[in-house]
Amino acid sequence: MKVLVMNCSPVRNGATAEIVNIISQCLKERYDVRSICIDDFHIGFCKGCRTCHNTAKCVQHDDVDKIIENYEWADAIISVSPSYWADIPGQFKVFIDRCTPWCNTHEPHATLSTGKKGYVVALRTGTSMRECQRIFESIEHFYGHLEVECCEDRLGLCSVEYKDAVEQRKGEIIEFCNKI
Repeated sequence: MKVLVMNCSPVRNGATAEIVNIISQCLKERYDVRSICIDDFHIGFCKGCRTCHNTAKCVQHDDVDKIIENYEWADAIISVSPSYWADIPGQFKVFIDRCTPWCNTHEPHATLSTGKKGYVVALRTGTSMRECQRIFESIEHFYGHLEVECCEDRLGLCSVEYKDAVEQRKGEIIEFCNKI
């Protein structure tokens, strides 16, 4: 199985990146794994022109297609997202907005290969799981419109602000990986 682990944070070396590294290392023992960071790609804001509703293609030419190529490659996608004001980071939201050509709410639309599974890991600095729940809902909503099967195995990590806090949660992360 091919697994894509996506760092949805614009911070390439923070707590989210550390979680991505742990997941990638754990899963490499069993699967072919790639990890990418949203900040490594140039993505313009959706212009709201709706051209993609008629053509199944965006009028912009940037790195969205490169990320979609990674989604297409993968059998399973694990989105690892921190909480930015109780939801996903803006950079990841911009990517989601730009995936409208692949959205199943209009015809024609581009499609990914069938049979893909989607997982979510959410982290936040506070102690309430409520913000993690919001992240689960945002990403699983996105998966649904791409026709990626949302898996019930998800992981919410509270009280994680810096990389050093991740080490204390490594057991939970590995347990999550063992369910994939």
